[in-house]
Amino acid sequence: MTRVLSALVLIPVVVGVIWFLPPIATLILAEVAALLAFIEYAELARALGVEIPRVIAGAAVLATLATFANTAVLPGTMWGGDLHVVPRDVAGLDIALLSVMIVIGCAAVATRTPGPRVLQDTAAAVLPVFYIAVPLGALVAIRMLRGGRPALMLLLVVIVVSDSAQYYTGRLFGRHPLSPAISPKKTIEGAIGGLILGTGAFVLGSLRIFPFLPELLWLFLVPMGVMVVAAGMVGDLFESLLKRSAGVKDSSGLIPGHGGVLDRIDSWLFAAPIYYVFVRYLAQGYVP
Repeated sequence: MTRVLSALVLIPVVVGVIWFLPPIATLILAEVAALLAFIEYAELARALGVEIPRVIAGAAVLATLATFANTAVLPGTMWGGDLHVVPRDVAGLDIALLSVMIVIGCAAVATRTPGPRVLQDTAAAVLPVFYIAVPLGALVAIRMLRGGRPALMLLLVVIVVSDSAQYYTGRLFGRHPLSPAISPKKTIEGAIGGLILGTGAFVLGSLRIFPFLPELLWLFLVPMGVMVVAAGMVGDLFESLLKRSAGVKDSSGLIPGHGGVLDRIDSWLFAAPIYYVFVRYLAQGYVP
């Protein structure tokens, strides 16, 4: 019952922010989710004996997310003459990512002494930028595109359909474990069910949201759907791997009945980059 009540609160909030409020509200929601997810990630790292500079790494996560989100709306400019055209949005993202490396590297030099933990602590500080900030920034960037509201909602629906199909198909037909060392309850049969129904939801939704896709791109909808859904499954397993390695069941107890924020967005973090490429570079020109 607690799980259901939490869902009844969270789902209207997320859907309401995406559908009824301006894009900046989606950015704010993503920043809040990123901050909470980063805190959970840092706690998992600590449980593994890894210490990261929380203030610096956390600021890097929030700044990279906002910069990536802006890649969808900032106009391009020309830098460096006719032969070197660099869109301003991409340049901003480059600067953010390069700054992350430099700042975290400087922090390591200033606070660490030579030893075997230097590399793992520094690497663990950089990972959330790509694991948390870039995928959530991609989601916000989708929202900021023309036709972004239904496009972003489609990904959320696909992940929910896939997760639900995995659960119920696994309960009904599950016989063979998918990854017993990482997530003993997941089954191959459940994964197949999630893959089929999730891909079906992706294809049907894409035809509805992008009705003017040329027939050539229709051929890519099934493999693209498979990639998005499969990436979501891997994202779920990756977060389970982190938790199992840290010896915890949930990333936190923030959401009653659901665990932490990372537990709720783990599939989205891996599916979002692939879906972003599809929406921005393949389907964006065919939004009605």
